[in-house]
Amino acid sequence: MKAKYIFFGFIVLMFISPVVLPAYQVTLMNYIGLNALVVLGLVLLTGVGGMTSFGQAALVGIGAYATAYITATEQLPHWLSWTAGSPWAGLLIGLMITMFSALIVGCMTLKLSGHYLPLGTIAWGISLYYLFSNIDGLGGPSGMSNIPSISILGAAVDSSNKMFYLIWVILFAAIVVTKNLLNSREGRAIRALNGGQLMAESMGVNTFRSKMVIFMIASIFASISGWLYAHNQAFINPTPFGLQAGIDYLFMALLGGVGSIWGAILGAGIFTMARQWLQDFLPLIFGAEGHYETIVFGLLIIVLMQKAPSGLWPLLMKCIPQRFKAKDQHVSIQPPTRELPSLELPLKGSVILEAKDVTKKFGGLVANNQMNLTIHAGEILALIGPNGAGKSTMFNQLSGVDEPTSGDVIFQGKKINGLGSREIAKRGLSRTFQHVKILPEMTVLENVAIGAHLRGIKGVMASILQFDREEENNLLNEAKLQLDRVGLGEFLYTEAGNLALGQQRILEIARALCARPSLLLLDEPAAGLRLKEKQALADLLIKLRAEGMAILLVEHDMDFVMNLVDRIVVMEFGQKIAEGLPEEIQKNEAVLEAYLGGAA
Repeated sequence: MKAKYIFFGFIVLMFISPVVLPAYQVTLMNYIGLNALVVLGLVLLTGVGGMTSFGQAALVGIGAYATAYITATEQLPHWLSWTAGSPWAGLLIGLMITMFSALIVGCMTLKLSGHYLPLGTIAWGISLYYLFSNIDGLGGPSGMSNIPSISILGAAVDSSNKMFYLIWVILFAAIVVTKNLLNSREGRAIRALNGGQLMAESMGVNTFRSKMVIFMIASIFASISGWLYAHNQAFINPTPFGLQAGIDYLFMALLGGVGSIWGAILGAGIFTMARQWLQDFLPLIFGAEGHYETIVFGLLIIVLMQKAPSGLWPLLMKCIPQRFKAKDQHVSIQPPTRELPSLELPLKGSVILEAKDVTKKFGGLVANNQMNLTIHAGEILALIGPNGAGKSTMFNQLSGVDEPTSGDVIFQGKKINGLGSREIAKRGLSRTFQHVKILPEMTVLENVAIGAHLRGIKGVMASILQFDREEENNLLNEAKLQLDRVGLGEFLYTEAGNLALGQQRILEIARALCARPSLLLLDEPAAGLRLKEKQALADLLIKLRAEGMAILLVEHDMDFVMNLVDRIVVMEFGQKIAEGLPEEIQKNEAVLEAYLGGAA
């Protein structure tokens, strides 16, 4: 069965729900929809982007209080008279305030790693909670009442059944927006945030921008939920927008599956219904009113993290028979319509990269000392040396991951010291990693398509509205071409984490080739490969060299190196001790002593 039929079937089921369900259940479904809209933003932010926010409830509060102030204040200030008390003006102003505040918090915290974003959103949420409580114009602790109904084309949305349709139409629209975004060039960049930021930057992805995009989208979803909540309740006070509510939203995401779009509805549904049931049932057991449900939910979090850390939705999907699952989960690739833009390769034999007296110090440790090397277009250069010789440090400085303490790195005639790996990637340098950096839950095709990120131009809005389909198809064709080229064409829709280690290294090469670079940096590409795989890799590198591509190779497999490369640079203790042709290096006494085990 196709995924769209399952989706439409669910829409039909929801459409008839108010007709068959009692009024109380419809009201409960409204709260589920409002919560799910906020949790959907957390799926993007936390499950996909790997960032934790405790401040979503405060964003809901901004949306709610903005529309409440516009629609329920008897005498608006002169500068707001244009709104005429319209709920739609309240929505607009709420979104503007939400996006501005999210922009400020995002700029202060998103460039930092670890605990800074969660702490920032906690402080932000607490501040807004007390702001709502202490401003007289917002009703203070008592809140605001007499919030009017929303009107659509003159028809008032003034009942639970009517609000049901409005809430769930907006929720379904948000789901479509989210799915469109994630299944795009921008979406792959976003999905690379959770565990692959260094790799993504090396492929030309602006990871800060991607973080800001999902932070803003999650904020918009929360603000819209607040707008709907205010007009659904006709009354608001600060209580639903405090830190505890922010924790509840996170628990809903964890419960349903923090990485699952449909898990947002499942988690919101289970939490909302369970809380209502527990609030009614637990006082009968304990004989007194209290927040006993909070204790139960705390215990459930512990059990859930032990038994189903990915949430209930992935667990549910494993239990569904295969015949009932969607058969078209992966985008079908059509023939390409045009060539993607690519940089021209420099003239064969010309100097493409030059390292001049590069020194790198980590405190008192000198990792690289006065290192010099030159790479020419159409050449394979090997950088070898014993473990701890400083090869990886040198490699990282050439690719922009690290910056030299002194010395210069010249790429295509321009100094690149201090440039980030993203900027260097734009100039035509692509790389792989010593420790494989892939996104294991994404398909092989999607992993490789990240390498072509810089060759696309369509942005977030084009992705959301699916105006990027032609470009997206061309990007996927490029990824397929490179996978066929390296011998992984049969694994297009396999999850990358299911490949053997050697295949994952080949995947990284295909990803780097998607950028159509002029210089390819390979960090131990033959590690983990079988003999035939090494031979196929050597054939590929020879072909790339013949096309005019420059290749810098860091490798420990001497048989692989000696039969492949044009020149070799040997390092020991951070310094160059030899340079020359393979046959010269094999006879060099310093190399034999330091690296190849000593003279026979």
